[in-house]
Order: sequence, then structure tokens, then C-alpha cells
Amino acid sequence: MIVRTAVSSVLAVGLSCAALLAQKISTLDRQRAEEMLNLAVKEVKKHYYDPSLHGFNLDARAEEARARIENAQSLGQALTAIGWALDGLNDSHTVFLPPMHTLRMEYGWRMQMVGDKCFVTQVRPGSDAESKGLKPGDQILEVNGFQLQRADYVKFEYVFYVLRPLPGLHVMLRSPDGTQRSVDVLSRQRLESSQLLYWDLGQIFSEQERENRNQYIGVGDDALVVKLKSFVLDEGQVNEFLGKLARKKSVLLDLRGNGGGSVDVLSRLLGVFFNHEVKIADRVSRGQKKPQMTKTSKEAFAGKIVVLIDSRSASASEVFARVIQLEKRGIVVGDRSGGLVMEARIYDYHPGAGEVVLFGLEITDADIVMTDGKSLEGRGVEPDELVLATAQDLAAGRDPVLSRGAALLGVNISPEKAGTLFPYVWPKN
Repeated sequence: MIVRTAVSSVLAVGLSCAALLAQKISTLDRQRAEEMLNLAVKEVKKHYYDPSLHGFNLDARAEEARARIENAQSLGQALTAIGWALDGLNDSHTVFLPPMHTLRMEYGWRMQMVGDKCFVTQVRPGSDAESKGLKPGDQILEVNGFQLQRADYVKFEYVFYVLRPLPGLHVMLRSPDGTQRSVDVLSRQRLESSQLLYWDLGQIFSEQERENRNQYIGVGDDALVVKLKSFVLDEGQVNEFLGKLARKKSVLLDLRGNGGGSVDVLSRLLGVFFNHEVKIADRVSRGQKKPQMTKTSKEAFAGKIVVLIDSRSASASEVFARVIQLEKRGIVVGDRSGGLVMEARIYDYHPGAGEVVLFGLEITDADIVMTDGKSLEGRGVEPDELVLATAQDLAAGRDPVLSRGAALLGVNISPEKAGTLFPYVWPKN
């Protein structure tokens, strides 16, 4: 959970700047990279929630990073060294946000971990990926020689989508019928008029998902299916959510792909499902432990609730699902969540004189410890019912997870029908 951008910073956003990252590094850029590294180390020591850094020797790591910057052949390699230095903390919310540029690239396809396997989930029409035959349901065995494992998947995305995005990727695939093949998929470059000067992932995430949020489908007179892509909601959106629940007897809350959001929104939405104040978790920061509580609602929802999660459910969405579990308020269905649960703040920096280069740091300022005494960071939420889509399901557009969640509420929605309820919409740009 992030104070300003409110999304997990390691979620892939699919946009990038090829020219900035691939160009040969100048002496000035090398100096700037070292300056960014030095400032990053200083600021993490100043703001990180654990002043001991869990015993991690950040200074030694930074020295290695300086050597990497000194030997870097491109600006992308130098920026990657800064990200690598902070990665040693093994903290999902402490991340270097490198400078942006107006030239971006889009890979044209999306992938996701389902259980312990990685699959293509969407392919943009008209993209090189489509022309090369990539299809939903293709299992991704390797990307540029890297075997994708769940444990390090978010780090892979951070490198290839943020620090060192490339004009193309070499992908080894396995089709649902078992056929293996290798393809080289080119990215699409575009000039962007955006004034973003560094990787403010909250804004870019919103850009990608703005057409895929807050959807409501009534099923009969009594049930409501809600697709909530983020906990970044304004007052009007919160009130819309509350209004849609009125007079319903059951709700299927789909938090798959939900990257988290505002602590306040989390407290308000959780409070809707209880007729009394409930402790969410303890916020553990430097020398302080403070309970986080739900905000009670005037009209609590007393009906049944089923929550859907997947590997991209992160931060506030994970906390929501776990509270529903711990309080035995409902059933959680789907895949294990991302395990990306800390509270962080984003800081802006513009070092140097003359031409200014902006960059950002996202720094964890609190751990979130649930009422069972455990943190979800690195663990995630284990669903009450593990339901995973198969390669054949993805290829056919079926959604067995939503179908099963509806069945637990007594609602009959076939996997085929469930797969059509919330179609993915690619950003217009």
C-alpha cells in the first residue's frame, strides 16, 4: 500500500523508453547514475521502516552497484545497477523509479503466473505478437533465456518492463496442445506527449487499467458481481460501490489483478461487510505499532461474500481478502496472491544543476502485520479454494474461477459465460 500512488511498484505496466535505455552511456550520464545511487542509499537509510535494514549491508551492496555503473555500456545497465542495489532488501515496496522519456514501447501482449506456470493472457490485435501467433493459453517457458519462476517473477517484470525494456523479446512457448516453439516478438514504439518525468507507476497503472475498473453486473434480483481493479477510489466511486450493494443478498468481489490502493479506502470498504469495528492489522513502523481499524458503515452488508484473488492481487487487495478469511466472513477463491504487502511512500528527486533529471524512490515505511501475527509480505493469501484456469481455459476464454465463486453463492454462471463478463480492453494508445 502506497501513500501516494497506491499500487505495488513491481507490477508490470508494459510501457517503456527504448532510446533512453539502449543508448551508449556518456560520462555525464554515468555521473548522474552514481548521484542517483548515492541519494537512493541515503534516503533509504533515512526513511526505511526498519533502521537496521534487517541486517542487510546496503553500503556494501552500493559499492558493488557503483562498480557496475562504472563498467556499464549503456544507460539502461547503469539504471539497472541502482535497482539491483535496492533489490537486496528483498522488499516489494522499496524500489528505484528511473527517469522517464517521451518515447515508449509496448510489448503488445500480457502474461501472468497461474499457479507455478506462466501463460500469455492477452494479445493486442494488430500487434507483432499477434502476427507471430502468440495466443492466450500459450505457456511461456523462457523469455530471453530466463525461465520464469513464481518466486522471482515480479523482479523479472521490474527489469524487463521498467529498468531495461527492450525493442523485442525472444520467447519460448508451449501451446495448449503441447507443441513448443520459439518466436521473436517486436515491441511497438510510440511518442508520448505525457509530461511524466520518471516512472510514476501509479499514474501509468491507471493509464493502462482505466477502462478495466469498477464494473458491476447484477445476477438476478439478489446477487451482484463486482470487478474492482484498484482501491484507488474517489468519494463518488466509494458511494457507487455502497449503492450497488444495497438490497443485495450476496456479492462476488473480483479482486484478481487488483494492485492495491489507499489505506483509507481499504478501511471503508472492509467496514461495509461488518456491523462492528474490526481490527485490520497492525502498522509496524520505526519504533511504533499502531492498529488499523475498519470504518464502520451506517448500513453494513449482511449478505454472503465470495472474494476472488490471483497472483496479481497485491497490497490492499491481499489485506482485504485475508481479513475476510480471518474474521470468517466469507470465502476466498482462486490462486495464491502476490505477497506484496507493505506500506510505502513515494519521494521525488531532481539532482544536478542546469538540465534536471527527475527520478523517484518508493520506500517502505511500515510493515503490515495481520491479526494472526503474520505479515503477508512474501507469503500472500492462500485461498480457501484453490481454483486455477488451465491452458485450455485461457485459450477458450473460459473463467472457471468466477464460475466457481458464483456457484458458492448459489448462482449458476458457466465458465464460458463467466469469461465474457469482464473482457480486457487495451488502452487506446
